[in-house]
Amino acid sequence: MNSRFEMVAKTFQGLEGVLAEELQSLGAEDIVAGKRMVSFWGDLAMLYKANMCCRTALRILKPFYTFEASNPDELYAKVKEFDWSTLMSVNQTFAIDTVSFGEEFRHSQFVTYRVKDGIVDWFRDRLGDDQRPRVRLDGAEIMFNVHIAGTNVTLSLDSSGESLHKRGWRAAQTEAPINEVLAAGIILLSGWKGDTPFVDPMCGSGTFLIEAAMIAAGINPGVYRKHFAFENWADFDAGLLEEIYNDDTNEKDVVVPILGADIAPKAIEIARANAKSAGVDRYITLDTKAIVKWTEAPKPAGVLISNPPYGKRISADDMNALYSSIGRTFKHTFAGYHCWIIGYEEAYFHEIGLAPSQKIAVNNGGLECELREYVIFEGKKADFRAKGGSIKDKKQPTRTAKPTDKPRRKETSRKNGSEKSRKSEERQRRNIAERPFGASTPTKNDDRQERTDGRRPLRLELFGRQPSIPADKEIVVNRPVWRVRKKKQNNSENTTDKSDNQ
Repeated sequence: MNSRFEMVAKTFQGLEGVLAEELQSLGAEDIVAGKRMVSFWGDLAMLYKANMCCRTALRILKPFYTFEASNPDELYAKVKEFDWSTLMSVNQTFAIDTVSFGEEFRHSQFVTYRVKDGIVDWFRDRLGDDQRPRVRLDGAEIMFNVHIAGTNVTLSLDSSGESLHKRGWRAAQTEAPINEVLAAGIILLSGWKGDTPFVDPMCGSGTFLIEAAMIAAGINPGVYRKHFAFENWADFDAGLLEEIYNDDTNEKDVVVPILGADIAPKAIEIARANAKSAGVDRYITLDTKAIVKWTEAPKPAGVLISNPPYGKRISADDMNALYSSIGRTFKHTFAGYHCWIIGYEEAYFHEIGLAPSQKIAVNNGGLECELREYVIFEGKKADFRAKGGSIKDKKQPTRTAKPTDKPRRKETSRKNGSEKSRKSEERQRRNIAERPFGASTPTKNDDRQERTDGRRPLRLELFGRQPSIPADKEIVVNRPVWRVRKKKQNNSENTTDKSDNQ
């Protein structure tokens, strides 16, 4: 149990440094931040803690097999050489998720089929044709991750199962809620630790508010989860997980105001339901009002973080007027605050009318957005600086997005689009051989929240072959029943409240 091994934590662009700090605080060793990932070393307890405690991790992988393969047949042969009985039994179901970059491995679904065939044929060769593990597209007991960069292949066990952004507290949601991992990461990027007021004046379903309350209260995001994939592993230590799960030594009462509002009554209703489901409703104050109705802010000055409409999935009648009112409210109501806004269109940012102190590139729901910080000071900028004030936060390293003079819009010129595509392909070919496991640029789906929809079987006849086992016989539709864990009871009313809401 005390043996050390390598792990990889996946995350969003821009959150690698925050995730590395989280892992360091948990006791991880040999931490190396890459692109949308952080590699680290630890024991079984560290693997459980990373899943239970990391707010900015999407999933935790455990690499177990690396090799070189230059074509699909060689990939199949190498997979078949591994002793799969060390990781699973013939009676267990499994699933495979593939990310591949390379001239010979352009189609990730085809790679998935070849890896699946290698695993299944290993069991059939040893136990008979009718003895084989089955594939389950949803709710598999064992989950594998395949990563291919050029000819470098890494197979990993996915210890998380469902993406860790699915905390388990969300009772309902508005049309375009922000990802929980991204929300927590932005809060931690802002430097907020639960010691000053926190405000979201356009809160939607309340994601920022709830994640902030969890941070301030020291509540681990994993306490709401009913299941992790590692619970199906042969070496699963139930006692160790229960010990980590029931460790509430870092939990505390929230002593600062956490305020949220939204112009839509339905959004506030949903936010209240979510806060109650998470057991943090007593820490959050909600109100139905527009951004222009904010006439006072809690003191002392704290942090404001919000995700206003972009004019894409959610819009306002007059987007320019909305962003202009955001800037006026910041200036006249939230003096002394550090205000953070996620946006998509440069033109709307311009309407805010304030100079940002930081610009950080983030991907929100598949849109290449920017997170901007505005340090709100009273009076004139010259007077603020004369007193020693600084707009730039030099202590916080950030990934600065490339500034643009125009709104981000798709090129309508076919020529420009073709040139852009050609340059992108050239960059990918140049970098492909240099990418280590986990550090490569993922596909568009990988940069959004983790895929949860069923994947359609690939038509392998297009590649001149058929799968050894038909895809329609691979699917087992029944999900496993998740066991429900409860925290240990004691005489504390707060502990009882949290147990009832898990």
